[in-house]
Amino acid sequence: MKREWKNTFLLGVLLLFAAEAAAVLWFAFGDSDDRQDSVLVNEAVRTIQADWDVLAGQSPGIEDYKDQTGLAYVVLDMDGTVLFRTGMGLSESINAAVVHRDTILDLMVDGRIEGKIIIDNDSGRTFRKQRQTLVLAVLAAMFLQCGMCIGYSVYIKRVVIKPFQELKGFAQRIAGGNLDIPLTMDRKNLFGAFTESFDIMRSELKKARIAEAKANAGKRELVAKLSHDIKTPVASIKAASEVGAALADSERLKDNYVQIIRKADQINALISNLFTAALEELKQLVVTPVDIESGVLSEMLESADYLHCGEVPDIPGCMLYADPLRLQQVFDNIFANSYKYAGTKIEAAARREGRRLTVYIEDYGGGVPEEELPLLKEKFKRGSNAGNEEGAGLGLYISDYFMKEMGGELAIDNGEHGLKVMVGILLGGK
Repeated sequence: MKREWKNTFLLGVLLLFAAEAAAVLWFAFGDSDDRQDSVLVNEAVRTIQADWDVLAGQSPGIEDYKDQTGLAYVVLDMDGTVLFRTGMGLSESINAAVVHRDTILDLMVDGRIEGKIIIDNDSGRTFRKQRQTLVLAVLAAMFLQCGMCIGYSVYIKRVVIKPFQELKGFAQRIAGGNLDIPLTMDRKNLFGAFTESFDIMRSELKKARIAEAKANAGKRELVAKLSHDIKTPVASIKAASEVGAALADSERLKDNYVQIIRKADQINALISNLFTAALEELKQLVVTPVDIESGVLSEMLESADYLHCGEVPDIPGCMLYADPLRLQQVFDNIFANSYKYAGTKIEAAARREGRRLTVYIEDYGGGVPEEELPLLKEKFKRGSNAGNEEGAGLGLYISDYFMKEMGGELAIDNGEHGLKVMVGILLGGK
């Protein structure tokens, strides 16, 4: 159906172009019949010659005299006096007739030339009318073509350019590590199968990330168990060595016990480092804040709210100091969590508070127990309302890290209707 529509559009444009070209060629090379009707001219001459006495005033009845031929002409006597005219705006002298290229004929009465008849040359008016008609027709065709081209441009923008722009934003999110926002695009458009493949890729990457997170969590649990199991015998060894050092009867034996105690402390330190090493992974996420206009927040919130569960609030005009990519990820994570765990409408508000612009986002999901609020920003921690929903417990943890790196703040609390997240963005333009 779409292909037939496009073919019809192209055929219409080509037909209009062909009509315009034909009209221009006809105007340029066409032969216009501007010749006088010799039959009517002869009839007019014979009539005037027959009625010359009336026209010359020699007989009464000039006021009732009417032309019977339909031609436009003027009758002059030999002195140049106008005896009769069929209308206004005609040449009334020989000189004017010559300039206007009118037809000038002698009037013979009784073998003598008694006057002149000037038959109007209307080829100029006919040409002007033809030219005006052609110009109006070409202009109408051009306007129609412009309208069709504008409509086609809008169509191209909607079905080609806009999908590619959405794909660009989608690719930036994937590159930034955000795999929760699906690619909401009509699968029936020109790039339906293409965009669907992209979304399948996102889904598979998300599954792989969750599987990786679970595997890493399992490794961490194993490290924790091993560290606990290792610390117990190491503590026993250290305690026995301390007793042995206290009861040693020689310096050499005491030094050996002290050496064992030192090695036990070193093992304890290495085990503690295993826990802190996992936190070092976060340093790989680079945050580069710059000055941006606050107006971009509207686009970010609209992009994050891909299910359109809320309304974009009015954003106060100011300069912000933030990393646009990381700030978009923060909003994406907040809205994705609300979709996943609450599934309700979302209210958003924004206002300036001191040296920050604060954005408040609240759902209607009822919130979480108060004792769980401090845990939601920790790594691999999820609320009790998570249920069987997929997730690794990293979204708010990473979002909090991003906001701190940008000099801002992310706070979580139970609002009036549900979970309320406050995103404080540092003002820029210093």
